[in-house]
Amino acid sequence: DSVPPLQVIRPEPCGICGSRIRFGKAAVKCRQCQLLLHPKCREQCPSPCVPRPHHHAWPREGVLADFAPPTPPLVPTLVVQCVTEVETRGLTETGLYRVPGAEQLVREWKRRLLRAGGALPALGSVADIHVVCGVLKDFLRGLKEPLGLLIPLTPLPGAATDIPDDAACSTALRHVVSKLPPANRDTLAFLMLHLLRVSRSPHCKMDVLNLSRVFGPTLVGHGSANPTPLAIMEDTPRQCKVVARLLSLPSDFWRGFVGTEQENLVPT
Repeated sequence: DSVPPLQVIRPEPCGICGSRIRFGKAAVKCRQCQLLLHPKCREQCPSPCVPRPHHHAWPREGVLADFAPPTPPLVPTLVVQCVTEVETRGLTETGLYRVPGAEQLVREWKRRLLRAGGALPALGSVADIHVVCGVLKDFLRGLKEPLGLLIPLTPLPGAATDIPDDAACSTALRHVVSKLPPANRDTLAFLMLHLLRVSRSPHCKMDVLNLSRVFGPTLVGHGSANPTPLAIMEDTPRQCKVVARLLSLPSDFWRGFVGTEQENLVPT
């Protein structure tokens, strides 16, 4: 939601491409998040728009709500920016999220993004899109949630995913998702819509089964706060099953949490 073009008095970097907007040149600024950008970069602006916090670093660790904006949808800016970058230039890459990015670059970019807080540097300068995927996965794995990550295993299934009737299983999962903390629920919905788009790309060769194997341990918690190595091993197939079931829920269900603008993330 941008205001009419304004004239730049003090040179500032574009929030999308990172290039400096020079004195006297036209720029546009978002009313909601105050993102300043070149008019030509407007179409690449992340969606949904999330309010940008003041220039202070995020914590190195925390629960998801520590990184979320103050107004819905409660999806951390880092997640939105990584997903936007992946969908802009990664949907033709084979093995998206399965092929690892260079570990050193993943660590460095994650550190830079966390240190920047809401004023994130542009990811267009990251040559390897698998590094951006790695940053997103590493950020999600590093969250300190009470019983794991975005969605805990305990109130689920066993229970929900083991229900043989598909309709009853879907109903049980919808109920669990709706009871998640708002930031967890919104971010999970945002990621599910993204992963569904990845699964539909013939170039990526990452169907629901492959994506559930990658994201099961990342998105789903364990049955206890301090699982033993044996429990971790036993939980893994169930975690993958939960993600596969979540990805089987209709897109309209997930859009109900984060809005219809999600479909506009991928440039046409």
